[in-house]
Amino acid sequence: MKKLIFYLLLITSVTARAQQQYVTQNDIQYYPDSVNAKDAYTASQCRLDLYYPKDAKDVPTIIWFHGGSLTGGGKEMPKALMEKGYIVISVQYRLSPKVKAPAYIEDAAAAVAWAYQHVAAYGGDTKLIFLTGHSAGGYLDLMITLDKKYLAKYNIDANNMAAVIPLSPQCITHFTIRHEEGIRETQPTIDDYAPLYHVRGDTPPILLITGDRELELLGRYEENAYMQRMFKLNGNKRTMLYELQGFDHGGMPEPAFPLVLKKVAEVTKEIKAQK
Repeated sequence: MKKLIFYLLLITSVTARAQQQYVTQNDIQYYPDSVNAKDAYTASQCRLDLYYPKDAKDVPTIIWFHGGSLTGGGKEMPKALMEKGYIVISVQYRLSPKVKAPAYIEDAAAAVAWAYQHVAAYGGDTKLIFLTGHSAGGYLDLMITLDKKYLAKYNIDANNMAAVIPLSPQCITHFTIRHEEGIRETQPTIDDYAPLYHVRGDTPPILLITGDRELELLGRYEENAYMQRMFKLNGNKRTMLYELQGFDHGGMPEPAFPLVLKKVAEVTKEIKAQK
């Protein structure tokens, strides 16, 4: 009897999700008009796509930052995150060499601030904002969370993120920023532009996910493993690291998405239980 009830509930849930309608709004500028008016590149580049379930109420929001070495790529809506009952925001940001650090980090913070200001109007809950992204996008996740000054500009405490789930992020100073400063990509640097530089004990839950250490980009797994170790040494008990064996840097996002969704569901349940 219990099994029958379980399957009926499962079928009901799947059917309800399939029948749920979703709306997409594209090319929303996340900087105010006063900022966009001063620079055409900012106005054209700093935009986001918004995907949300109709008639949603207090649902989580997943903010996705694309990869591309901080020099390329564009906003994209990962299919694996769609039709899951969540609001999904895909962010485009300015790129090097047209701009240099910290411009793209500032853009990431501005996009998150837009989410804080607007998701409630689309059925979102500001206590359930999750950050994720691949490669350079994961780097941006970590920078605006660990270096609290970027979100503090908007009176947002970075510790109020529900969780941060970067996929194969750079943890030392990003190689594009090193290139901007004339440092080769194989010369490691840890400075103010390194997530590692800002490791601390009090953070939101962080789930680091990389590809296979033997197939990853440069030393990407080892960077993440070292950062997790430093979190632990700083008394941080809310950070985990997964290595997806058999997957390279470009191929690791697809098998990582189920882990992203699992973490979103777990943390959402925890936060709602506290209300």
